[in-house]
Amino acid sequence: MLIRPAAVDDPGAIAAVYDHQATTTVATFDLEPQGPDLWAPRVGSTEPGDHLLVADDAGAVVGFAYSSSFRPRPAYRRTRETSVYLADGARGRGLGRALYDDLLGRLLADGVHTVIAVVAQPNPASEALHRACGYREVGVLREVGWKLDRWVDVGWWQKELASDRSVWLT
Repeated sequence: MLIRPAAVDDPGAIAAVYDHQATTTVATFDLEPQGPDLWAPRVGSTEPGDHLLVADDAGAVVGFAYSSSFRPRPAYRRTRETSVYLADGARGRGLGRALYDDLLGRLLADGVHTVIAVVAQPNPASEALHRACGYREVGVLREVGWKLDRWVDVGWWQKELASDRSVWLT
């Protein structure tokens, strides 16, 4: 298994993983497939703290992790939101952890101070992954999403990366 930055020909495979989650689970609050156009602009982003990584199994993308801006205002620029998605057959093999370990290392090198993850409830596997990667749950927003004919809560998870609060590489 190879963890690598997404390449220009990966958005279709990334979309296949994500769009399945969008239509069958509460892992994302998108309701419809988004297609490769959602992912193509993220490939090769030069914005510090923006990364899109894939788990490549003999040429097949079986999962991905990404980081993006947390909020649009400039004071949030040292905070990134992170997410991991795996294809159904890729779960339980340590790929989520491998993707996050690589992603978090890149974010630390970028000078990112804090990472945030939003986990739809209930999701014991995702909660265990985030806990194992050093995130801590900092709150729950009750009934903020309506999906699959039910209200869905989300847990907010946070991890501080940088010990030097003044660091920000450009």
